[in-house]
Amino acid sequence: MKVGIPVNRDSMDTNVCLSFGRAPYYLIYDIESEEGSFLENGAASSQGGAGIKAAQLIVDSGIDAVIVPRCGKNAADVLISADIKLYKISSDSISENIEAFIEGKLSPLDDIHSGLHRHGGR
Repeated sequence: MKVGIPVNRDSMDTNVCLSFGRAPYYLIYDIESEEGSFLENGAASSQGGAGIKAAQLIVDSGIDAVIVPRCGKNAADVLISADIKLYKISSDSISENIEAFIEGKLSPLDDIHSGLHRHGGR
């Protein structure tokens, strides 16, 4: 199983990014092999539709679940339609969230917002 987490840098010692669509990177973590890789989010600087583009990037990466602080409706619709589960972060630590996910301690993300729609801002 692979999980994706929006992160601020391409390093395991970075924190979870508060924005899904405008996260600079996504950590792709394979639970079975305990290996992580980073995927650059080309949609982060998009004028509009960053969440949808980022969600499609995640879908194309073969992710099974996403651990996020929040997610906009359009991005969530793309992820959910691809059978990707959404979970709410427990802290801003990557390792703590991975551990909580493995232990089944993360809650499903069910508070989907309408989107921030800042169109290019961070």
